[in-house]
Amino acid sequence: MNARSQELKDVTHSILAYANGFTATSNVKNFYLMMDDKLVRSTVEFFRNQGAAIAAAVAFYTCLPVPMSWTLEFRGIARFAPAIGLLIGGILGIADLGLHLLGMPVLTRSALVVVLGIAVTGGLHLDGAMDAADGLAVPDPVRRLEVMRDSVTGAFGAIAAVAILLLKTAALTDLNEYRWLALMGVAGWGRWGQLVSIARYPYLRPQGKGAFHKESVYSAFDIIPGVLLLLSLSVLQFVLEGDRWLLAVGMALGGSAIGILTGAWFNHRLGGHTGDTYGAVVEWTEALLLCLLAALQG
Repeated sequence: MNARSQELKDVTHSILAYANGFTATSNVKNFYLMMDDKLVRSTVEFFRNQGAAIAAAVAFYTCLPVPMSWTLEFRGIARFAPAIGLLIGGILGIADLGLHLLGMPVLTRSALVVVLGIAVTGGLHLDGAMDAADGLAVPDPVRRLEVMRDSVTGAFGAIAAVAILLLKTAALTDLNEYRWLALMGVAGWGRWGQLVSIARYPYLRPQGKGAFHKESVYSAFDIIPGVLLLLSLSVLQFVLEGDRWLLAVGMALGGSAIGILTGAWFNHRLGGHTGDTYGAVVEWTEALLLCLLAALQG
């Protein structure tokens, strides 16, 4: 009888041990499944948010159609500005190539590409450059922001627009090779300079078309990806034609330097930035960098 009871006890203990082990294994499996589910959900959420921000950047910086059904998240879109610049430059480069295949003379082709650039952006940045020029022409620093807020274009705004368009058209005409690469580079570096100004300097108006940029905090980690992306264009330039290394280096160093110094100059004159000066940084960086590339090629 004792032997039989001991045997039943042993069997019972074995069953309980197995059950406990099975439960522990199930708990571990459930834990890992839960962690995997959280990881998947967080990854999906991350890419959904990034997609909404990229779509908002396209909608804000360009006139390209964005489906109404798409979710747009405008906070922090400035970090995507250099990439949007590459997109705009790529569109202009394709248009330039198409006009070239149609036999369009280089000067006419350059003028049309510059005008197309205004059309793609809706004149957003050029309008800012014009308003900034009108404001900076006022000797009284107190009235500058008031003048810049006025939608009526003054003489200095018109002069600035003409100067920018002439510089861009003339410099682009002097470029005879890899124009598409130059168009992408200047558009990207111009918007990278804008990103630096947004991250580095204070915004001077409590409200305005550029005020929402300051709702997000930008750091060097937001600026560096744009640099790496734009540096890849210089690397591509060197790979395509190694003896044009000076042009590749000039685009990288010149683009970054002009973008930084242009933003610093506006900050020095105004004590900060507005949406208008953000646009002016883009336009003047593009124009001056095109002139630099034309000089280096010549």
